[in-house]
Amino acid sequence: MTNPFDDEEGEFLILINDEGQHSLWPAQFDVPGGWQAVGPRGKRQTCMAWIDENWGDMRPLSLVREMDASAKERAG
Repeated sequence: MTNPFDDEEGEFLILINDEGQHSLWPAQFDVPGGWQAVGPRGKRQTCMAWIDENWGDMRPLSLVREMDASAKERAG
């Protein structure tokens, strides 16, 4: 049996959590708590391409906010 996360012919969702992190998720499984579906639903490659185009900053949002606040404090 093929791992559903690696199935090139399977149908996938793109999930995002409160930290702005993305995940590829097999469509046949329930979306786990703390995550919501975004972007297209489709083949693995389609979803991976969307993630590559739309998730440029891999840092969690809490870290981005913390770093921005620190930079503002240093700037004055």
